[in-house]
Amino acid sequence: MTPLNSVETLSPEAIITHLDALSAILEDCVTGGASVSFMLPFSRHTARQFWQDMAESVRREERTVLACRDAQGDYVGTVQLITSQPENQPHRADVAKLLVHQKARRQGIAMQLMQALEATARAQGKTVLVLDTATGSGAESFYQQAGWQKAGEIPRYALMPDGTMAGTSLFYKFL
Repeated sequence: MTPLNSVETLSPEAIITHLDALSAILEDCVTGGASVSFMLPFSRHTARQFWQDMAESVRREERTVLACRDAQGDYVGTVQLITSQPENQPHRADVAKLLVHQKARRQGIAMQLMQALEATARAQGKTVLVLDTATGSGAESFYQQAGWQKAGEIPRYALMPDGTMAGTSLFYKFL
């Protein structure tokens, strides 16, 4: 039996092996309105292609993908640490695609994923993390509660999955 909410680092092979489960998380988040770079209608094919691309990015050592399993061993959340940066920024990494399936929210999974991501970043010698999220979203409140500093907002930054325009809030955290 898998411990409650265990977080693991996914190899490219693990991403491909668990393509359906990871795709289901992404699909659930996008259809639920999360601003994570995709538009509605959203297909399982698009989700699978995204994760195949992420497996290749991990293989090229551009990013680390972390995933969280629930007590039943099912994947319920993921987050990515993008370490491929310009040569003058070896100390920095971007955080992307913190995704938690709607059925598993409000259980501390997002915080557990972020704590594991920060530990991974420290182990890789990173001292500054940055991310952006939709202004006014629940994610914005979450990052503030998790100790991230808001650097500012950019209005009309991206479209939400339903096509409405949204701003983005930029955050950073020193490790």
